[in-house]
Amino acid sequence: MPEPILTIKNLTKKYGENVIFQHLDLTVNEGDTIVIIGPSGTGKSTLLRCINLLTRPDEGQIWLDDMEITAKDCDEDQVRQHIGMVFQNFLLFNHLTALGNVKLGLSKVKKMSDEAATEKAMHELARVGLADRADHYPGQLSGGQQQRVGIARALAMDPRIMLFDEPTSALDPELIGEVLEVMRQLALDGMTMLVVTHEMGFAREVADRIVFMEKGYIVEEGSPDEMFNHPKFPRTREFLWKITELYGKKETDTN
Repeated sequence: MPEPILTIKNLTKKYGENVIFQHLDLTVNEGDTIVIIGPSGTGKSTLLRCINLLTRPDEGQIWLDDMEITAKDCDEDQVRQHIGMVFQNFLLFNHLTALGNVKLGLSKVKKMSDEAATEKAMHELARVGLADRADHYPGQLSGGQQQRVGIARALAMDPRIMLFDEPTSALDPELIGEVLEVMRQLALDGMTMLVVTHEMGFAREVADRIVFMEKGYIVEEGSPDEMFNHPKFPRTREFLWKITELYGKKETDTN
């Protein structure tokens, strides 16, 4: 049986009287690709930020392997070395090349030599299909290429788990496929991934499990077949129908 990499218990986050989510429980096993879906404002991105300790939860606990990362004495910077995160916006340094962006964490955080950092960074750029763009600056790259540099940067740290926060939402429709293809390959390679996305085709084809969140709760979770073809709750069925129709129409309009 696969071992849990990430365990979330009774997680709650509030901003004043505004409850973002509460009493969330979730387990991510090694090699899982879990896709989180749901309406905007239901706490999906905040959940990822809590896992990466960019936002501190108000209650509950998170374990990475057997370490409680929400413990008060936990070293946040150390934890983030083991949790890769890819954001909606690419967050690249414009004054650094693709290679420089990927090398930065290896040099500054892992203290690797320039030669070793360059070798590792080039390996990860090749992994996302951008070895021939290593000397290009972000302004010389398409949005899809910039996001792939962001993925390579996260992979370079050899994370235990990768978090993707709507990684294609800022991309033009014709560039979405190249990013999703990299993510599909990562799933095939056994990378553990937690993905917030509206890309239902990706969820159906790649996810081991789909989690539907609404109003700060996990309403339902299951395999793609269970969620798309046999949802337990009418609200899950309604959301999936609407989101599939919406994004299916957008895809048709761009063809």
